[in-house]
Amino acid sequence: MRGFETGQTVVRRDVHRSGRVWSELALRVVDDTGEALVTACAPGGQARWPALYARARAEGDRAVRTEAFDAMATGEWELAAGVWKETELLLWKPPTSWFSVNAFFVPDSGGGRRLRNWYVNFEHPTRRTEGGFDTLDLTVDLVVAPDLTGWEWKDEDLRREALLIRAEVKDLRH
Repeated sequence: MRGFETGQTVVRRDVHRSGRVWSELALRVVDDTGEALVTACAPGGQARWPALYARARAEGDRAVRTEAFDAMATGEWELAAGVWKETELLLWKPPTSWFSVNAFFVPDSGGGRRLRNWYVNFEHPTRRTEGGFDTLDLTVDLVVAPDLTGWEWKDEDLRREALLIRAEVKDLRH
């Protein structure tokens, strides 16, 4: 499959092991080389994600977010339309790597923008599609300070929860 053109809109899809789409995000191609696919998303970018996840974001309720991951483990969820908000995203994805490196930018007081943080998203390697690429977010991520002086795990509790649920579901099948 040939590379994407600069400026082209592509869709990043998180595809569950069942083959069902977990989420979709429209991205604009910045560059596409053999080393990496570089894309961006500005506030207003179109998305679809699990309805429970959308509710958790809207309400700021971590318990509902955990419910969304419970639904993922069982393979039963509904997608809801969403909109990317608050940050500008720059995503760098090497094709065979189990991660992407993301930069999140926010408005600054001078009318420009500043780097809020770096973000290492652990995910499956890219599978190219006609309209974008498929991967699957592995839940736990690293949030890195803009100047690279510190980092912290994000969603480590959810990753642990997802692994426990997955083990329980596997036990039920056997």
